[in-house]
Parts: sequence; C-alpha cells; structure tokens
Amino acid sequence: MRFRHPDGTLVHLAYCTNVHQAEDLDGVLTQLARFGEPVRERLGVDRLGLGLWLARPVATELVTDPGAVSSLKAELAARGLEVVTLNGFPYQGFHDPVVKHKVYRPDWSAPERTQYTLDLARLLAELLPEDAVRGSVSTLPLGWRTAWRDDGGQLELLAKGLAKQDRPVRVAFEPEPGCVIETTAQAASLLSEVDKEWLGVCLDTCHLAVGFEDPAAALGRLFAAGLDVVKLQASAALEAANPADPATRRALESFVEPRFLHQSNEGAPPGADDLDLALAGELPGEAPWRVHFHVPLHADPAPPLTSTRPVLAATLAELFGGPAARTDHIEVETYTWQVLPDAPADDAGLVAGIAAELDWTRRSLLDLGLEEVIR
Repeated sequence: MRFRHPDGTLVHLAYCTNVHQAEDLDGVLTQLARFGEPVRERLGVDRLGLGLWLARPVATELVTDPGAVSSLKAELAARGLEVVTLNGFPYQGFHDPVVKHKVYRPDWSAPERTQYTLDLARLLAELLPEDAVRGSVSTLPLGWRTAWRDDGGQLELLAKGLAKQDRPVRVAFEPEPGCVIETTAQAASLLSEVDKEWLGVCLDTCHLAVGFEDPAAALGRLFAAGLDVVKLQASAALEAANPADPATRRALESFVEPRFLHQSNEGAPPGADDLDLALAGELPGEAPWRVHFHVPLHADPAPPLTSTRPVLAATLAELFGGPAARTDHIEVETYTWQVLPDAPADDAGLVAGIAAELDWTRRSLLDLGLEEVIR
C-alpha cells in the first residue's frame, strides 16, 4: 500500500514474508498466491507491498537465472503485489525447528554476508516499481555480541558495491537486544564512520521497546549522528507489568518456545538472552518485563499480558506526525504467528491476522494526516 505524506513524500507500507517458509523459488511463488494476493483482497486494495525474504538458496537461483527474475516479476504484477524492500536479516533456515542464535550467522565479519546482501540489492533493483524512488534491504546488527569479530572492511565493500548499481538501494542495520548493535546509542557510535549515503538504520519498534528506549530520544540520537531511518519495522513486543505475579508467570511460560530467541529485559539492558532464562531467575521480576516476542499489532495478548503497541504508535507519530516524513519504507514484521500460544489454525486465519495488522497500520497513518494513494 502507498500513502502520501503532507510534504509530498510517497510512503510505502508492506508486510514481511519471513512469516512464510520458503527456501526455493517455487516456495516464494506459491506464497504469493497462497498469502500475498489473499491479504491484498481482504484489505480491498489494488496494490499491496511485500517485504520479501529471499533465503540464500532463492537469491542464488535468481541471480544466476534472469528468466527466474522475470517469472517472479510477472507473478508479482499479476497478483497486484509490489516490492520496494527486502528483509536480508535471516540467511536461510528461518523456519527450522530450532533457529535461536543461528539467525545471526553468517555475521558481518564474513564475506558471505556481504555477497548475500549485494545479491539482494541487485535483485531488488530489478524488482523495484518504475516510479519507486529507492529500495531498502534490512540486515542484522553486525552480529551476536559474544561471537563478534571486527568486520574486516566488509561494510566498506558493501557501500562500494551499492554505489555501482543502476538504481539506488540502501542497506539498513537493525538494532536488536543482545547483539553488537543493541541500542540506538550503539548504532550512533558503531556506524559513525560508515558511508551514510548507502548505509543507515532499520528501526524495529519491538526491539526499541525491549530496550526501554524512548522513541523521540532514540530518533534524535540517530539523526544527530547523521544516520537515516532507511526502514521502519512496525512491530510490538510482549509486556508483563508484574512478572512476579503467579498468573503472569504462567502466561509468560506459554510464550516459551524452541524456534526463536526471545531476549527479555527488566528496564534497560543487559537482560536475559531468552525468556526461559528470565523465568529461571536471570531477571529479578521486581519491575515490568518486555520480551522480544513479536505479537500482533492490532490486538493485545490475553490478560494479564499486554503489548508495547504504544511504543509503535509513538514512533509512527515521531516519524510521520511532523511537517516532514522521516522515512518512507514501513514493513509490518510479525514473523511469530505460527509460534504464538493461540497460533492461527489455518491459512485463512493467518491471512486475516496479517490483513488486520496492515489495516491497523493504515488507520494509524491516516490519523497522522497521510493520504492513501489509490492506483
């Protein structure tokens, strides 16, 4: 979906397809028919944005076969779908039974990460609509903190590669709890020397909330460092107001699951690297907890738990409520639908949930004075 900010900026809204399992091109093409087009139809729009996740095997297939790119472009067009952003954080295996720390490998010390990201940028340049100003690729925040080595010049190689493309595509590093770049302060420090024409920040509002960061202060910190918000990931974290309460602890236990990492904080970092560790005593439980578990934007979890939707709303207001739009790419990224305690029972339930999240975001943008662009 597209929106026009009062300053004239065209703002793109998409949902991220890393919620769907697809490790080959046939799987990606199938998900467009199985989910993308039905979500668009449920929203009643003639054009829906996708933040495609192209796993390493899919990207390899596409970069080595121009006919495959043509097939993907044709399928997107036929189903009323468009792509201005890619999620390049997971490399592959994002729907394995256990992902956890594997999602951070290879990190930005490895040439494989650079090549993968440049391949994604090249593919996105081919997929971009003709009237799109630019593309964006989000990526991991350098790496997991305990495994990190120096990038060895990979970020410089990345920027040089992006500068050679025919159409502009920028790469956005996504601060996340427990990583080398965990907070916006670390982003401002560790990315201070990068080529800011091509590199910037992907601001994930779930991660922002888990870090107990104030949206206005966080954005001020990034902009003061000369870092653009290349992309906003609209997401909400799980919140427990009183984690010492037995009923609250039982509710939190229902969110412990084996696939993804659920970093948890009780105030500012450092916290626990996973929710089960927090419940086992790594967090004292004397103040509210926020948990890196992406929950649906449009509805709170069952009481006594809540979500950090107010942090998302405040971030949207900071980015779009003023006289100038401060980013133009928004990606709804609730990748955890299948591991929720009340996970959708079938495709229809997932389609309905994704559409409801997008509709909540659409209404939030309209309330901030943006106008929906109808083709």
